[in-house]
Amino acid sequence: MELIDLDINEQIATITLKNGKVNAISHQVIAEINDALDQAEAASAVVILTGQPGIFSGGFDLKTMKESSDSAVALVTAGSTLSRRMLSFPFPIIGACTGHAIAKGAFLLLSCDHRIGSLGQFKIGLNEVAIGMTMHQAGIEIARNRLPINYLSRSVINAELFSPETAAVAGFLDTLVEPEQLMETAKSVAKQMLTLNMKAHHGTKLKERKDILVALDAAIELDSKMVLSL
Repeated sequence: MELIDLDINEQIATITLKNGKVNAISHQVIAEINDALDQAEAASAVVILTGQPGIFSGGFDLKTMKESSDSAVALVTAGSTLSRRMLSFPFPIIGACTGHAIAKGAFLLLSCDHRIGSLGQFKIGLNEVAIGMTMHQAGIEIARNRLPINYLSRSVINAELFSPETAAVAGFLDTLVEPEQLMETAKSVAKQMLTLNMKAHHGTKLKERKDILVALDAAIELDSKMVLSL
């Protein structure tokens, strides 16, 4: 794999994004994450998704997004489909947010089962409206699933970006730690997750998320027909 690293050890699969200085989410990154998830699933492993120091992900690859409406829609659709897979993954997925998480980077956090964030001068949130992009329906559904109503409009409609502390209140993160404690904490959570009955975990996840998964399927289909450009 070129744009991510994958390490599977003692039933913990650590996926590390490493696509340039902003960890842009491209078609290749999505394909490699899906391949890594395939391997994690085959190993019955709890997943940790993380980034590089200071940056989790700055969002979709802007070069692809600016090529044409068709290119933008194809990438957004692939990203939404990845989020849908993450939300229904048979094993727990832990997001270890190493820094800034913007747009699709923030949506990846919203697609994890447990999110741990690094303290620091970082921004987390959905900036689509600020850069001239009408929010896609799947994005709205993913945000609606995890963000409390008083932060939903601030995030989706007003494109407000938050510090890690506020992002935890807003629903993007669950736990905050110092940067040097991030991966140790994520692995500790992963070990605790390994004590779960995974059949029960998956079955309960599918029940609890039935509505969002149905809504996402409809939204992804709707978004595939939209005209989108930056």
